[in-house]
Amino acid sequence: MKRPAKIATFALALVTGTVLAQTMLPKLAQKASYKVGFAQTESNNPWRIAQTKSMQDEAKKLGHQLVYTDAAGSTAKQVADVRSMIAQKVDAIFLSPREDKPLAPVVAEARKAGIPVILLDRNIDPALSKAGTDYVTFVGSDFIKEGQRVADWLVKNAAGKTNIIELEGTTGASPANDRRKGFDDVIAKNPKFKIVASQTGNFARDTGRQVAETLLQAHPEANVIYAHNDEMAIGAVSAIQAAGKVPGKDILVLSIDGGKEAVQMVVDGKINYVVECNPRFGPKAFATLKEYAAGKKLPAKIINADRDYTPQSAKAGLAGAY
Repeated sequence: MKRPAKIATFALALVTGTVLAQTMLPKLAQKASYKVGFAQTESNNPWRIAQTKSMQDEAKKLGHQLVYTDAAGSTAKQVADVRSMIAQKVDAIFLSPREDKPLAPVVAEARKAGIPVILLDRNIDPALSKAGTDYVTFVGSDFIKEGQRVADWLVKNAAGKTNIIELEGTTGASPANDRRKGFDDVIAKNPKFKIVASQTGNFARDTGRQVAETLLQAHPEANVIYAHNDEMAIGAVSAIQAAGKVPGKDILVLSIDGGKEAVQMVVDGKINYVVECNPRFGPKAFATLKEYAAGKKLPAKIINADRDYTPQSAKAGLAGAY
C-alpha cells in the first residue's frame, strides 16, 4: 500500500516542478557582454528619440550588442518584433509596450523561451502579466503621481480657471490610463473644477492640435488644457493661438514629459506647468540587467525620480531638459 503513495508523491512532485519551471523567471548568466533586444514603440517624437539614444549609448559604452526595433506606432509590429528577438535567441529583452494588453502574450512567450524581459516606461496589464513571474521588473515613472502633481498644481494656481479639456494619450497605453486617473481623481475631490471634454490625441502633436481645435470650438468656456504629454501640449498651444486666444494666459496649458521645447515654452509663458518624465533610461536599464544577472532580488517597480518645471524654475532647468 505504501508504494502507490510514493508514486503519487513522485507524480505530484513532477507536476509541481513543471508548474514552478513554467512560472519561474529565466536565469541570466553573468557575462561581460550580452546580446540584448530593445523593442521600441515608435520614434516620432523627441521623448522616444531621447530614450532610444540613451539605450544605444549605454549599450555601446558597456560593450553590449543591442538588437533594436521600432514598431512605428503599430502594436502588431511590436508583437512581431519581440517574436523576432526570441527567434534570434537574445539574452534578454527591454520592452516599452505600446499597449498594456496585447503585449502580455509575447512577454509570456519570451519567458517560456528562457529570455528575461524588463519593461521600460510603459507597463503591462497586471491582470495579465506580473513582475517577478512573467517579467523581471518595470523601470519608469509613476504615471499616476505625474497626473496627481499636475492636478495639485492646478488646484493651487488656477486663479479662477476651472473648465478643463483633457488631451489623452494613446488609448490602452499605461501612461494614458494612469495620467488620466491621477489627474481625474484629484479633480473629482475639488468640485469647483470640471473636465468639460476629454479625448485622445494619441500622444501626437498634430493630432493634439486638431483635437484641441475641435474641443475649443465645442467648449468655448474651456480655460485649461491638460495634455498627457508635451507633443499634444505644443499642438494645443497652436490651437489656442488659432482660436485668437493667448496660451498660458487666456487658457492655462499643463503637460507631462519635460522636453526642451516644452520647457522653453514655460520660460516664454505659453505653457504654465510641466512634470518631467525622464527618457534617459540607458544607465538604469543596463544596471538593472546587471543586478538581475547577479541574482539580486528586484522590486516589482523601479521608479525614476522626476522633477517639474514652473514659471519660476523653468529657466534654470532648461539646460538639463532633453
